[in-house]
Amino acid sequence: MLGASRGSGLQRSGMDVINSALENMILTTSKQSWTPVIINVASATLTIINEESEEVLSECRVRFLSFMGVGRDVHSFAFIMAAGPDQFDCHMFWCEPNAAGLSEAVQAACMLRYQKCLDARPPGLGSTLTVPCADSVARRVGSSVKKGVQSLLGSFKPKRSGSQTP
Repeated sequence: MLGASRGSGLQRSGMDVINSALENMILTTSKQSWTPVIINVASATLTIINEESEEVLSECRVRFLSFMGVGRDVHSFAFIMAAGPDQFDCHMFWCEPNAAGLSEAVQAACMLRYQKCLDARPPGLGSTLTVPCADSVARRVGSSVKKGVQSLLGSFKPKRSGSQTP
């Protein structure tokens, strides 16, 4: 985990804020000072756990996630949480081999949360919103998570040299 920064009000776009925070943190801190973490992503919460002490550093409710994205460097990922009126926290991470798996997992959690909100709506409320069926959303989330896991597992495979044949 790179760190969390706190700011008030968002005047710029989400990616501007994320890229600025990531670049500032990378330029102003040494990698030795970063805290290695484990991120548990569930449909309702993102839990950030210190890898060494197993202490919960932060527990973020998916419903308050304001914005997320992979930074300019594919190893960097951040998300912005609404912490109060005009108060936002930006959680930043350096991921190996890249941030794709974490990004897909957080995106899947957001999609599941959105679907739960739609399912909880009382029947009979009219809407002009076209809503995909739950099976369709679950299939996309499953596919996204599957791709992330395959990408992660693929990173553990030994690389073949050019002289070997398949």
